[in-house]
Amino acid sequence: MTQESYRPLVAVAGATGAQGGAAARALLDQGFRVRALTRTPDSAAAAALRALGAEPAYADFENRGSLDLALKGADALFAMSTPFGTDIDTEIRQGVALLEAAAGVGHIVFTSAAHADRDTGIPHFESKRRIERRLRTLGTPWTILGPAAFMDNYAGEWSMGGLREGRFVLPMPADRPLTLIPAQDIGAFAALALARPQEFAGRRIDLASDELTCPEIARVMTGVCGRPIRFEPLPLAEIEAYSADLAAMFRYFGEVGLEVDVAGLRRDHPQVGWQSFADWAGARTWA
Repeated sequence: MTQESYRPLVAVAGATGAQGGAAARALLDQGFRVRALTRTPDSAAAAALRALGAEPAYADFENRGSLDLALKGADALFAMSTPFGTDIDTEIRQGVALLEAAAGVGHIVFTSAAHADRDTGIPHFESKRRIERRLRTLGTPWTILGPAAFMDNYAGEWSMGGLREGRFVLPMPADRPLTLIPAQDIGAFAALALARPQEFAGRRIDLASDELTCPEIARVMTGVCGRPIRFEPLPLAEIEAYSADLAAMFRYFGEVGLEVDVAGLRRDHPQVGWQSFADWAGARTWA
């Protein structure tokens, strides 16, 4: 195989989830070979990736041997971490384990969270901040992406319950803009960074594709749902009773704001194909 025809192999963590799956598909579209890291290589989600050309591979972040095997021969890594379904300490331990196992690859792109490099006081942002710090010490070229609030969450059952009743419910002030991004755009930007390592190595970039207030989001939802949707602020105390972590996040969003340079991203990286919230919502079926 000639150097010109060589197709780099990217290992993708979380490949059967939203962010990792979006990154895997974007990389496949650009001609990369993709190794989809998953604890369930026989799952339907893994089979769907295999049908697109990816190679599912077993990887358990608590098992260093499985990580070494899954990363063997990889040219780069798309990495991510989450405390949801586990806890903050587990997220840090597993995220660091993955990065340390990948220290010999050519380039690591890690998706963190917008503003996670600041003193936000949000537990699941602070955990990513610690993982980011470890990544910077490995001696491996890195890029850190900080996605803003996920549009995809608004298609989840928690939001859908309110939409069925004509309500868009969020613990946000009505006049505070919120920066948003869909998983597809995160994956597209990750693929761009992996395709251009010399341009993006050593950079930390917060990502968002749109910025709207909650009443503006409700107006978009009115159009796509075909019925009136009104914004209904949720008292932060109700979120606090459910999750102190999420309450800290929405308190930061409401009091400080999640500012991201949306216009600059669209200007500098048009190839990502940034979706507005209306684009994203209009492409979905809202039952």
